[in-house]
Amino acid sequence: MDGNTRDQTSRRPNGARESQILALLQQAGDALTPGEVVERLDGELTYSTVVTILTRMHAKEMLRRSPRGRAYAYAPVTDDAGFAARRMRSVLDARPDREAVLARFADELSDADAELLRQMLGDGVDGVDGADPAPDGRR
Repeated sequence: MDGNTRDQTSRRPNGARESQILALLQQAGDALTPGEVVERLDGELTYSTVVTILTRMHAKEMLRRSPRGRAYAYAPVTDDAGFAARRMRSVLDARPDREAVLARFADELSDADAELLRQMLGDGVDGVDGADPAPDGRR
């Protein structure tokens, strides 16, 4: 195998690196600096690469950051379920016919998931986001 082939197979796409770092930050339970991320990755990535990835994830509003010493410390803005919901909402927002997308989504749910969604909607979904329904029952 020549150098080009090895470099191409050993490199991971940016999305995979973001997922790896996001999982690490979620497991940490506290905000981490780029140096702490590098340490926890056992030097798998360079400091500058980690800073670049964290900065991009912050720009995508996946992470919040706060100053810590001479660096920033980064933490996820939500948990796995929250990120999945954000992805679903962004797909829905990108389509002009929300009703058709939602109808197709609902049609493709398993019976168990459809029942769970019915229960959640019947309960006003308050248990999920903690929001109170409007006085007239609408959202």
